[in-house]
Amino acid sequence: MIAGPEQVLCCRAWLDGYRSAIDAAGLAAQVDLVVHAGLNREDGEAAAQELLRRPDRPTAVFACNDLQALGVYRAARKAGLRVPTDLSVVGFDDLPVADLVDPPLTTVHQPLIEMAATATELALALARGERIRQVGLELATTLTVRQSTAPPAP
Repeated sequence: MIAGPEQVLCCRAWLDGYRSAIDAAGLAAQVDLVVHAGLNREDGEAAAQELLRRPDRPTAVFACNDLQALGVYRAARKAGLRVPTDLSVVGFDDLPVADLVDPPLTTVHQPLIEMAATATELALALARGERIRQVGLELATTLTVRQSTAPPAP
């Protein structure tokens, strides 16, 4: 996993989700398989290069956001690897560019429009002096499977 900065709350949540998925799959979590990086393409590329230089390089990388995932694409190309034949890549956010890259990026879709509408409604209610009944609200994400993932090569 290419995780985001440790002090960023949402990045900690994504890392917790990654750990939970590893645990649910019955695998042992390996701390050295997580690299923290900034939430941009350049830092994603540098983090991916670190992972891909390992003698036991990963067959898949989950990036904390789509921009980091685009950095993984670049690092893979520089290392002579093909996505998804040699390396599967999954991002998070489902930015419009995710469907435009080659191959199109598998990513976790966040309901950004619904999130913005909910936040706006909350801000307007607070501005009107209304009492808010619910402090936190969780909106479901979905996995948008595209062509950047495949079973690992034998």
